[in-house]
Amino acid sequence: MAPSAMSRWTKALSEVRPVPYWLDDPGRPRPEPALTGAETCDLLVVGGGYSGLWTALNAKERDPQRDVVLLEGREVGWAASGRNGGFCAASLTHGLPNGLTRWPDEIHKLQELGARNLDEIEKAVARHDLDCEFERTGEIDVATETYQARELRDWYEELQEKGLADGVDFLDADAVREQVDSPTFEAGLWDRRGVAMLNPAKLVWGLKRACLGLGVRIHENTPALDLKSYGAGMAVRTPYGSVRARKVALGTNIFPSLVKRVRAYTVPVYDYALMTEPLSDEQIEAIGWKNRQGLGDSANQFHYFRLSADNRILWGGYDAVYPYGGRVRAEYDDRPETYAKLAGHFFTCFPQLEGVRFTHAWGGAIDTCSRFSAFYGTAHRGKVAYAAGYTGLGVGATRFGADVMLDLLAGESTERTSLEMVRTKPLPFPPEPFAWTGIALTKWSLARADAHGGRRNLWLRTMDKLGLGFDS
Repeated sequence: MAPSAMSRWTKALSEVRPVPYWLDDPGRPRPEPALTGAETCDLLVVGGGYSGLWTALNAKERDPQRDVVLLEGREVGWAASGRNGGFCAASLTHGLPNGLTRWPDEIHKLQELGARNLDEIEKAVARHDLDCEFERTGEIDVATETYQARELRDWYEELQEKGLADGVDFLDADAVREQVDSPTFEAGLWDRRGVAMLNPAKLVWGLKRACLGLGVRIHENTPALDLKSYGAGMAVRTPYGSVRARKVALGTNIFPSLVKRVRAYTVPVYDYALMTEPLSDEQIEAIGWKNRQGLGDSANQFHYFRLSADNRILWGGYDAVYPYGGRVRAEYDDRPETYAKLAGHFFTCFPQLEGVRFTHAWGGAIDTCSRFSAFYGTAHRGKVAYAAGYTGLGVGATRFGADVMLDLLAGESTERTSLEMVRTKPLPFPPEPFAWTGIALTKWSLARADAHGGRRNLWLRTMDKLGLGFDS
């Protein structure tokens, strides 16, 4: 990248604030008081992101008399649930390609359950008046290289052969640029119904309000320190108190699980995003983004981008940074070198927007596992359930995971708990330095594949055969 180009693009970052745009909102609710003293309940939910909030809400909707307590270590939604791109996808498997590769025999059932789950989210948004800027616009996967356009068309034909193309349209270069105009777009695949756009922080805050309205007791700034059996139930210790519960649901995702054997299954990968200032009507017209779909490109190191309610563009992805040792630290949330890289990519995609400024830049940790979609399980003889490993598509899938945890805690055999996806686990990650070395080699190989027409080297082909194929 030429220095003059770099300075031109980074000038757009001169007034950026290193805070998540969604959380930088004067309407942010006050936190609920921390837990002090001892409490008892039927169901204790640990974690105040989407996973925990959907679990608490669905538990009360299943049984309004159930006494539910939710603990959050800081404020609800402060981590991944308030920092993501706001893509609420029907997919339960981190995308159809991943699901088809791993669970081909039940992919139609997984697609059906995912579509039903997204419909239920839309109904919950209306039922609880969740003011989260929900727009069922769909998403377009775009090709920015000739080989990617060919692969998209081949993939579309495969979907048609397998009866999985309902609601999906292939767009050639002219058709995709009619939807969103970038000189880099060569083709697209538009999933018209399978993705909604929303404001992720407002969804969290709306779920919190709905839970409180149904009688859930929420304690923020209350980390759960340990988990032990206590008589017929469980006990969780907090800094200023404790909770005894008959059952416990863990929605802590990237943070160390209170069930220690689960910790080896996830690692944190840091993802970063930029948000522009609001675009003018003329700027929107210049890129022609009239149907407001979410977009993502087809590279291994991909970008995701979408319009906010006030016509800002969120532009994220590409770099996926794994910190040695898998540590989750606030200092990793800000990465200026990645912001500069993303700014350059943004103006390459939309040269007609040169001069636009970025107002917010931020990062956050995604909990990934070796199969790149959530896994589930129980502990302490069925008194504790957990779900984790969503790998960046958890806005929608966490609601499904909440229902899985509630089914498991109830000891019920359902169409969810009978899934191979639910009954099996991913491979755990190896200890350091092997985890860091393997992830670094994979990232280098993915970048090399993107630069060489998508050709995967021996390392990536081996990972694919082991079921560990990965993209960023």
